[in-house]
Amino acid sequence: MADLNPIAKRIHNVSPKPVLLTLSDGSSAVYHFSGTQFFQREFQGEGTCEDDDADYRLVTSEDNESVLLGRKGREADGWSMVGEVTEVERVERTD
Repeated sequence: MADLNPIAKRIHNVSPKPVLLTLSDGSSAVYHFSGTQFFQREFQGEGTCEDDDADYRLVTSEDNESVLLGRKGREADGWSMVGEVTEVERVERTD
């Protein structure tokens, strides 16, 4: 079996602790994922962002080479693509 996506593995290993995700457009924010799981190589996660009250979902691309972030606002009918996750960092809290 091929290797798991390294970004997905990092998110999964840090969750449910907060993670700082950087997207391909250079933006970044702190997310809290309440659940992450692998289905063989495919990855999925659901959570929230500290700067927003919307729901967020992570999925791997069809070829499992990328981790994609989607957003669904409270009043939205569906999910919209936010971007591709390029970096993951554990958030160390001191409070």
